Amino acid sequence: MFFWQNLIDAMVQACTYALIAVGLTMVYGILKILHIAHAAVYAVGAATGLAVFRMTGNFWLAFLSAMVVSGAVGALIYRGVYYYQLDLPRLIPLITSIGLFLLIEDLLQKPYLLGPYQHAFDAARIFPAVKTRWFDITPAETMVLILTVVLFVLVWLLISKTKLGLSWQAASQDREMAAAVGINLNKAVLLNFIVGSALAGAAGVLVGISQNAVYATMGDVPSYKAFVIIVLGGMGSVTGTLIASLLLALVETFLAATIGFVLPRDAIAFLLLILVLMFWPHGLMGRR
Repeated sequence: MFFWQNLIDAMVQACTYALIAVGLTMVYGILKILHIAHAAVYAVGAATGLAVFRMTGNFWLAFLSAMVVSGAVGALIYRGVYYYQLDLPRLIPLITSIGLFLLIEDLLQKPYLLGPYQHAFDAARIFPAVKTRWFDITPAETMVLILTVVLFVLVWLLISKTKLGLSWQAASQDREMAAAVGINLNKAVLLNFIVGSALAGAAGVLVGISQNAVYATMGDVPSYKAFVIIVLGGMGSVTGTLIASLLLALVETFLAATIGFVLPRDAIAFLLLILVLMFWPHGLMGRR
């Protein structure tokens, strides 16, 4: 039971990591920008979902509203900021992104938004608990597993089966060549931001419910863990990001369960990053 329960816990953790990191990977794949403000969009999604749930009591409306608002924030960030920095050295949008992250986080801490407090988000009761002789899955974990699978199936269909997905793949290979063959890069990148940011908003709601806590600075830890994951997976590789998310969650969960808290759980991500970069400097699925 020990092994299977820890495996389930790791899979749930991997789902939340992947939802956050895939959007960041999608942005980097096309623009080669480390979009640190993505973690703030994740917090905006959680705050939106909480606000809508408190007003309506409807989980599905809260979940969809969080994705829509997060997607709109992502579109605003691209069209209002990054669009004017595409031809500048990559360090400039990186610094801008850090500034945006701090700005949004500070805004969320205003008293009329989230303030400096944690807010309970108990909305997982519509999902069933699963109890077996080998493991138990709580309603919140059931929610995370089911919705993550559904979202990633939809993203896979979007990327591999639509013209938009093909335009993203072409732009990630060579933006100038993609534009030369008639792809509307501005539209493609804008929709890329919207989809990636919507996934971050979904992750914010799922994490807020699974931890029963939403707060303004909840994007702090995901901001660096998502960075670790996309480096581990190979910069710009969605498949690598999914593998790295699972790998990091497995290592964190089983190390914490077997040797206790000798090493802080959040520090394990950087230890794993160091080891991978020593032996696979391009990441697990990176281009050489």
